[in-house]
Amino acid sequence: MRIVNLIENTKGTGECLFEHGLSFYVETANHKLLVDAGATNAFMENAHNLGVNLSQVDTLILSHGHYDHAGGILGFVKENPGARILMQQGADGEYYHKSGEIERYIGINPQIMELSQIELIEGNRKIDDEIFLFSGVTGRKLWPLGNKELKVKREGVFYQDEFTHEQYLVLMENGKRILLSGCAHNGILNILEKYREIYKADPDAVISGFHMRKKSGYTGEDMEIIQKIGAELKKTDTVYYTGHCTGEVPYQALKEILGSQIVYVHSGDTIKL
Repeated sequence: MRIVNLIENTKGTGECLFEHGLSFYVETANHKLLVDAGATNAFMENAHNLGVNLSQVDTLILSHGHYDHAGGILGFVKENPGARILMQQGADGEYYHKSGEIERYIGINPQIMELSQIELIEGNRKIDDEIFLFSGVTGRKLWPLGNKELKVKREGVFYQDEFTHEQYLVLMENGKRILLSGCAHNGILNILEKYREIYKADPDAVISGFHMRKKSGYTGEDMEIIQKIGAELKKTDTVYYTGHCTGEVPYQALKEILGSQIVYVHSGDTIKL
């Protein structure tokens, strides 16, 4: 299995571009997958520089309905009009970041939903023996505080986003299972709990942002939650590969707890499993 980060928030391999966005290329024995498509087409330039042929991708999986994961989809389909695109029902909702009176649309470009290759999934979906998608995470243990400013607008009224549009990819190869999420808006501990309901064990590796990043200072409550999450993750035998919305300060706090059990993935990095 080959897993390459095509773009995330920090500078990494060579001259790879970076942005507030996320995209992974995954190559298994039978598939070439794209998981998310960044905020812009920058991931495509990185793919070219990294020797990744996007025209050979058979499936694009959208982790959730935010622009920083879907911004390059329209550019991608011009290069690869044949790949199917899998997203959860509701991924095309009107999603906003709302802080006080300031509202900013963070949903996907509505033109994406006009594409013929879109397949909307409701709940879990087994693709084949290598690929499984699940959703339906309802737990709220140590739910990311940043979610409180993330809303969905329905008929002109703002509601708390419950992230029913978030889905998670499980990759299976050579007896190993890798859990891949985008931002873990539903909370990494709750996602792991749902995974355990399905598989009765922990994954061998998790690749995910942890939605802990803040633009300004971290409060004592923020750091306490991060440390509690780290302590819970430490109890597993899983290796965690993270970046994007995790943030440098939270990552360093988690690193102190998890040590070699957690790795930061920069733009252009290859994950070696």
